[in-house]
Amino acid sequence: MPDLDKLEVNPNDDLPREMRVLQLRNLIETLEIADKIAHHGYLITSSELADLMDINASAVTSRGDNWPWRNWIVSRVRREGNQILWQLERTEQVNLTDSLN
Repeated sequence: MPDLDKLEVNPNDDLPREMRVLQLRNLIETLEIADKIAHHGYLITSSELADLMDINASAVTSRGDNWPWRNWIVSRVRREGNQILWQLERTEQVNLTDSLN
């Protein structure tokens, strides 16, 4: 018998299919934006990263200088004035670079 305390409950299960598909489309758009940021080497602020990840900006800065998020490694690059700038790098690229060294 499964342990009911450990079962994952998905709040989206009660949503109509159309809403779940819309959420998936929004997710794909977010992931495509992250991919474009990584591909072009754009630097983004903590608040922009928080918006992308849909979390509070303070949660971004409290995670440290390097950490994984989905298919990317998020790295703190530098500070410009009162802004911290972050870079996204695809994990496949990081793993490929590591294996070549």
